[in-house]
Amino acid sequence: MMCRLALLLAAALALVGPASALELPDWLGFGDEPVVQADPRPVVTEIVEDRGEAWRWVPGTVQARTQVTMAFQTLGRMVSRDVDLGDMVEEGQVLAELSTEDMAATTRAAQAAVDAAQVQLRTARTTLERTQELARRNVASNAQLEQAQRAAALAEAAADQARSELVQAQDAESFATMTAPFAGVVSAVFETPGAVVDAGAPILQLSADDRLEAVIDLPESALGGLPDDAAFTVWQRTDADRQVPATLDRIEPLADRATRTRRLYLTLPADAPFRLGALIRARLGTAGEPALTVAPKAIFSRDGRDWVWRVLREGDTARVEAVQVRTGPEIQDRTLIRSGLSDGDEVVIRGVHSLEDGQPVGRGVEP
Repeated sequence: MMCRLALLLAAALALVGPASALELPDWLGFGDEPVVQADPRPVVTEIVEDRGEAWRWVPGTVQARTQVTMAFQTLGRMVSRDVDLGDMVEEGQVLAELSTEDMAATTRAAQAAVDAAQVQLRTARTTLERTQELARRNVASNAQLEQAQRAAALAEAAADQARSELVQAQDAESFATMTAPFAGVVSAVFETPGAVVDAGAPILQLSADDRLEAVIDLPESALGGLPDDAAFTVWQRTDADRQVPATLDRIEPLADRATRTRRLYLTLPADAPFRLGALIRARLGTAGEPALTVAPKAIFSRDGRDWVWRVLREGDTARVEAVQVRTGPEIQDRTLIRSGLSDGDEVVIRGVHSLEDGQPVGRGVEP
């Protein structure tokens, strides 16, 4: 009887043992409690805002559209300069003069050479006429006639050369006087009286007082999205409330070797309240236009167009959407947004290539 009970107990333990062995300990936490889902990842964002006038203005100067650097066409010592910086001059007015003593001597020598050549030419022509008459009477030979013809031709060529040298000497003497090619103002002076100047050395700069333009310098990166007829606003620091519109006229084809910037010339209206040489400030766009910018890393390309991720927040939830934007030039490490975004929009500026349209995101993190 006892043996039978022992066998039944062993069989019961054999059935219960494997089932209890499959049970996991309670401390592992694999119970019937629901699994908590992780929060969406935070994103590095920034708020799009108008950075105002102080962000995108660049310095510049007011110059005349027509200006020339005056120089003498011959070497000499400058004995007088009748104008100074800022003087107004009329067309044809004498600006500076060189010493003409050496030039006058050269002119006299050239004139003497012309007189001598004329005497030689008359003698050669008289000899040719006499030889031709003798040849008709068979007194002079053909060889003598040919020799007289050659002598007359050489004398005529020598006379032409002497006259040409006289014209050059007279021109050089006339080059000693510098006159104004047009009415304007002396905007720069490079040499003073008494200096010995080379031909072509700058003496002064003459600027026409008819049409003014603003001149600014921009880096190469700022010219990528700049339209051909870009509109600018120009003003002076001392009179910031008086802003004048300007239009892009031309861009220097080559960049400056030192600064690697390109020079832009802006056409000013005829009634612009700026004086020649005035320091100005210029910004892209018209007065009152907001300057919305984003970090360049916020922009990504899709189908050949520029996009940004805008964060849409509704209560405690947020998601991203792709927004197509039209970008402008890049100035001061910021990209100008012409359209697509509004003031106050939140955009993602890092990890833009790892997001999808409509993807939930977490809180915004400042960079």
